[in-house]
Amino acid sequence: MSADTLCWTDIPVVNLERAIKFYSAVLGREVGRRSEGGFEYGLLPHAEQNASGCLCVAADSAGVANRPSQTGPLIYLSVDGRLDAAVTAAAANGGKVLEERQQIGPHGYRAIIVDSEGNRLALHASAA
Repeated sequence: MSADTLCWTDIPVVNLERAIKFYSAVLGREVGRRSEGGFEYGLLPHAEQNASGCLCVAADSAGVANRPSQTGPLIYLSVDGRLDAAVTAAAANGGKVLEERQQIGPHGYRAIIVDSEGNRLALHASAA
């Protein structure tokens, strides 16, 4: 059994190519484009069985449309060692910075951005 509480996330996007470019720049690692069973998505980089997620355009299996949003759960993406570069990349690739880097107590630092598709996300680094 995994100790991670968060195991996967689907990040809704409007334009898959634009979103792959945005997330590749912000994360500093390539987001891989995948196609399985007629479903195309961008697989976020991760190691082995670590928690991850994908960028997806399609509706979920119940037919409910997933839409980019600035409300609802706040997903934190790790950009350890490159928080400032990630914030710069977000702004340079169609995103918007809502909150610049700030310390979050003993938990490190975060910046809150809006991605190229309209989703609000946090970028996290454990040290300045």
